This record gives sequence, structure tokens and C-alpha cells, in this order.
Amino acid sequence: MQTLRRLLHLDISRRRLRHVMKWGITDAAIVITCYMVSYWVRSITTDLDLVKSGAFIVFATVVTLLSLLLHGVYNRIWPQTSGHHASLLVYAVITALPAIVLTNALVSPRPMPMSVVLLANLLVAGGLVAVRYRSRLISGLQWRWQAVWFQRFPEQPIRSRVLIVGAGESGQMMAMRLRQHRADDDIRHEVAGFVDDSDYKQHMYVEGCPVLGGREDIPRLVEKHDIDLIVVAIHNISGHDFRDILSYCERTPARIKVVPDTLALLNGSSKGAPVLRSVQPEDLIGRSLVTRHDAVDLGPVTGRIVLVTGAAGSIGSELCRQMATFDPVRLVILDNNESALHDLLIDLQARHPDLDLVPVLADVTHRQNVCGVFARHQPQVVFHAAAYKHVPMLEHYPEEGIRVNVSGTRNLAECARDYGAERFVLISTDKAVNPSSVMGATKRLGELTLHALACQNGHKTLFTAVRFGNVLGSRGSVVPTFNRQIDNGGPVTITDASMTRYFMSIAEAVNLVIHAGCLTNGDDIFVLRMGEVVRIMDIAERMIRLRGLRPHVDIPIRITGRRPGEKLHEELYDESEGPEPTIHPHIIKLHTWADSFDADGFLHQVEQLTTGQATDSIACLNQLVHFAEPHYNQAAD
Repeated sequence: MQTLRRLLHLDISRRRLRHVMKWGITDAAIVITCYMVSYWVRSITTDLDLVKSGAFIVFATVVTLLSLLLHGVYNRIWPQTSGHHASLLVYAVITALPAIVLTNALVSPRPMPMSVVLLANLLVAGGLVAVRYRSRLISGLQWRWQAVWFQRFPEQPIRSRVLIVGAGESGQMMAMRLRQHRADDDIRHEVAGFVDDSDYKQHMYVEGCPVLGGREDIPRLVEKHDIDLIVVAIHNISGHDFRDILSYCERTPARIKVVPDTLALLNGSSKGAPVLRSVQPEDLIGRSLVTRHDAVDLGPVTGRIVLVTGAAGSIGSELCRQMATFDPVRLVILDNNESALHDLLIDLQARHPDLDLVPVLADVTHRQNVCGVFARHQPQVVFHAAAYKHVPMLEHYPEEGIRVNVSGTRNLAECARDYGAERFVLISTDKAVNPSSVMGATKRLGELTLHALACQNGHKTLFTAVRFGNVLGSRGSVVPTFNRQIDNGGPVTITDASMTRYFMSIAEAVNLVIHAGCLTNGDDIFVLRMGEVVRIMDIAERMIRLRGLRPHVDIPIRITGRRPGEKLHEELYDESEGPEPTIHPHIIKLHTWADSFDADGFLHQVEQLTTGQATDSIACLNQLVHFAEPHYNQAAD
């Protein structure tokens, strides 16, 4: 392997040397030719001795080549270099000129007239540029020849007038890229100006383009400057600000595009990312940076054996991707979906080839298989994301919700306790608060099960649950459903025009879940701050408009009525649960437990429910959900 690397390096060095020598010889020929031409022009009127000046021409050639080398001219691939870099060649000639002129002045007798030296260097600069940009010069001369003699003119590219929202670094970079980029062979972008809310930037220039006004001026500016395209180029923007800017943009006939994540483009994590992309539903909730919070000690989940259940799902797969960056000793990914688990394994192996990855094809409701996983791998940190989560489906099949969400959670939690796992994190939901559905009730039972196990003595496992609302792009999100309905020509179906939900991106939610898992002291519930409440109707209408269609006209929106178990408005916690802030600004801790909670009695009833001993599963489920409710109220009082 080392021999192969040395041979490859040697081959690259030889190719680089040939590249430099080829251009060096070409440039030397250009310099000598230019001096000869200048010398010949002067000799028409004055007799000159070329033999005496030969040594000086060699000296001038060497100095010029050295200057070109020092300016990095030979480190560039000129066919792929933009035109304004031609200035580098001019700078190199100007840098060499003082040494050449000074030598010519000090040597006696003077080797060459000063006029010849100056004219030669002027020709050298032109010759160096012409040789490197010869293809562009030739194509330019060709169409001019056709235009003069045959009246054939090239087709003018379609101009697209652009207004950039955001005169910061992202806006500046976008203006530069748009000048060098064509969306296709027939479109050329022209930046008319910027929009920015900063008073300081008004009427100033960025990349040669003026800042024309604030966001409220967008409709007027689009009409005045004949804008075809509005580009939102703000890297870190809140959902409220983005929706407000979008509301002004929607009053115009211009198309709306968004700059992809600038940092991702810079660090290479978005290879092949387009210069511009369409507005996505995720933009409506804002762009939050997924970072590690300095105040939170992430040591408890770093360098551990980690088990993720439901690993092939939307939340589970993102948990795996992010946990892979915490240097796990081993990452065990468990799911009962064989195809999705295989795809996740391939993806993680490509991203982290040195990571010890163990795929486990198993069902969390099979106690024996779950115990086998714990016995074999001894996970220290468990993230339990496996669950049934579609509210309407579980209303039809409550026994399945109990089997997976209650029995499966208990199996995993008890194995974590018995095999000495350090931390067990349950992915819960806002539907567990005052649950009105089977899905919410089963998730609430999962939280209570962790509390009951935490009350037992003789183990060291820290049990915690993390609640959050909807995540855009997940399998349970409305966004994929709306996209399919719009693709099919409608109608887009909404259960209630007034329905609202909390939304968060998958990456941000998972990032906060990991931080919450590090904050736990055991037997607690964390809630993620989900930001603003968003109307489902607003999301549907915006998604239709962003396709260039009109809601209620091109795409109908039909109100279907609330389905069984659905809430009109979700809540992240009940005030009686005693919410309090943590050291992480986006994580809240709840205090809900009372000393009088009968853990053994609760687990006994859960056993009856999950083993089918209860005569009425729904009645037993509701009874268990409210098992500790009086104690919560008492604790809150």
C-alpha cells in the first residue's frame, strides 16, 4: 500500500513538473518574441546591435519567469479559471519590471533602449493573457466575424433579474456565484440589488449592488426593477422571520428560491448542492443550527456502547447518524424492518467506515430476543425510538399499540435495568399529555413504566423520557402527505381549519434528545422547546403557493373533520407537572412524581394489560393512564 502511495505521489509530481515546464517554455517564448518584436520596431528608425542585447533579453526572460512562479501562475488550471484572474498575470509582469528597468539603466553601455523594454513588457502582459484565454478570444472573434460579414448574431441569453434578501455574508457569496453561474445555457442572472432590514446597510453597496430597502419594500422593488427571481440568502433565520419575508414575496409574481446551507457548502457536507433550491416546508419553521451546547457535559454518551431501537425510522436513523459522531465503542442498530435496516447500515458504513456497527433484526416485543441483544452487546446507553405512532391507525388497532408501545418499552427498560445499562432514554410525544388517543395513552404508559422501574432499588440505570411534537419530514408528518396530494392534483385534506401543531426539524429534535439524555439524573421527563405553534392550514396553503399554484383554486383544500383521538391543539406539558428550565435553553425539565406512587401495583396492572388478562383493554389502558393522576395534582399543590 505504501509503495502504491509513493508511486502515485511520484506520478503526480512528474505530471506537475511537466505542467510547469510546458508553461515555462511557452512563457519564455512569449517574452523573447515580445522583446524581439519591440527591438525590430525600434530598429526601423535606429540601428541597434541585437547580439549585444541578447544577454539582456535572456536576463529579462528569467526574471519574468521567476515572477510568474512566485505569483502562483503555474499552480492554476487556466481553462477553468475565471477571466478576472487575468490580473494575476499583469501583476507578475509589473513586479518583474522594476528589476529589469533598473538593470537596464545601471549597465553601461545600456543594453537596450528604455522604450523597447517598456513596449516589450506591455506586449508580454498581453501575450501571457492571450495564450491562456485563447479559446475565449477565438470564440469572441468568431462571432464578431460572423456578425460583420454575414450579419449573424449569437442568441442573447435570457436575463433573469434577481433581488437578494439579506445583505450579509451569505448574500454576498450568492451575488458572486450568480454572476459566474448560469441556471442553464439560456439564462443569465443579473443581481438588481439587495433587501436588508438593517438601517446601517441602506443605500450602501455589496458586491457592486445597492441595498434597496427592507423586507416591507419587496413588492414595490419587484415591480420597479422588473424582478424575476427573489433569493432568500439568510443563513440562520427564525421561522417567524422567514414566514414574514415569504408573505411579502408572495405578493409578487416573482419566483422564490432559497440559498442552501452556506456552511454545509463550505465544509463539503453537501456535495453537489445546487446554487439555489426551492423553498421547502422545513424553511417555514426556521433554520436552527444543530450544535453541541457548551454548558452540557456530553461525556455520558461519548465513547459508549450505544443501542438505538427503531433505528431505521426517521427519528431512529437520525439518532444513529448523530451518535456515530460521539465516538461510540459500538453502535447497535435494532429494527424489525429488514430492508430499511439494511439501507441504514450501508449509509452508516459509507459515512463512518471505522465505526463498529452491529445491525440487529429483531422485534422489541419479543422479550427473549431483546434479552439476547443486551447479553451479547452490554449496551451502556439506550435510545428507545421504536414505536407505532400513527394516531388513526392505532384507534383501529389498540391492541397493537399496547403490544409495541407498552410491552416493547417495558421489555427494553427491564433488560436495561437487569444488564446494568447506564442510561435509558425513551422518545415520547406531546400526545402523552392528557392523552385523547390510544397512541398518546400508550406513550404515557411508557413514561409511567420508566418511573415505576426507577422507583425500584438495586439498579443503577438512569431512566428518562423526552417529549416533543411533530418533526417535519418524518413518516408521521403532514408534509409528505401534502406533497403527495399536491402531486396528484388535490385535494389537500385537513381535519380542521383551526388545527395547530408544534414543529421541529428531525436533526434539531434528535440533537436535543441527546443533550437531554446527558442532563438526566434519573426518573425525570424532559420537554423540548418547540418554538411557535403553526397552523396546519397555513402550511398547506404555503406548500401549494410554492409550487406556483393557487390554494382553493388550482388545488382544493378539503376539511374532513377531526379523526378519533385527534386534538385540535397539542400541549407539551401540563402546568401541574412543574416545568422548570435547565442549563440548555431549549430543554425543560418536569417534576411530576409523588412519593405515594405504587410502583409495584402499577407494574402488576401493566402486566395484566400486556398479557391480555384484562377483560377490556381500552378501559384498562385509560385506568392505567390516570393511575397516578391524583398524586400529580397532590404533588403540584
